[in-house]
Amino acid sequence: MIGYGLFSGIKMLVSILVVVALSLIAERAGPRFAGIVAGYPLGAAISLFFIGVEVSPEFAARSAIFTTAGLAATVTFVGGYLLGLRWADGRSLPVALTFSILSAMAAYGLAVGLILAMPINWISAPLIALLSIAVAIRVFRAIPDSVIQNRIRLSFSATLLRAVFAAGVILAITTAARLVGPDWAGLFSAFPITMLPLLVIIQATYQPAHVRTIIRNVPRGLGSLLVYTLTVAGTYPHLGIAWGTILGYLGATAYLVLLESVNHRMSA
Repeated sequence: MIGYGLFSGIKMLVSILVVVALSLIAERAGPRFAGIVAGYPLGAAISLFFIGVEVSPEFAARSAIFTTAGLAATVTFVGGYLLGLRWADGRSLPVALTFSILSAMAAYGLAVGLILAMPINWISAPLIALLSIAVAIRVFRAIPDSVIQNRIRLSFSATLLRAVFAAGVILAITTAARLVGPDWAGLFSAFPITMLPLLVIIQATYQPAHVRTIIRNVPRGLGSLLVYTLTVAGTYPHLGIAWGTILGYLGATAYLVLLESVNHRMSA
């Protein structure tokens, strides 16, 4: 059987590639689309998949319910990052990054504490997620969309820095998740593993306005993760990890296609 170390390496490698890909999407397709794609099942899907492989499909299915509720914490996280950007306005980049990250982490921790105080089940989890997404869409809609005009060619060292940063975040989250039960594992899986390095990279490379544009569009994209986690929770114990993952991604992709179709019609 494949060892845990190899599994951890695969998780880190896949997530690192995702972070780099998201950053390139932000540069080429624009922060708006990057924000939507940031809500696609990436870090959470990787975590739930390997939890299912390493522990059991039933454990992962239970975790997925808490990941669903944890989407409210993800929304709170980007809201905290947004506040950090405001507080850090006019300060040096290191200070601005510190403000943004700490405020986002504090917001996430507060949201997790509130979620743990609630009864989480098949009914409450999606309701919590949907309510938080709806509120965020309404609050964030005042943020203007911005486009990256002057793209920066990132050096190998900058790309390596992306990878190291992402690897550190992923290693910390997945290691902690493995040491706890399915409830906490699900909430850890909801942590924006790939979104955090994306926001930091864009903030460090471009302008705060580009980060705000990504954040503005994250709640819409999180609908795809909601579809994914509910599909996984319902299919992992009965159809297995492989088919559950495939069906989850089919549902999440269909959601994004529908979302973009609606956006295109509304803007036409």
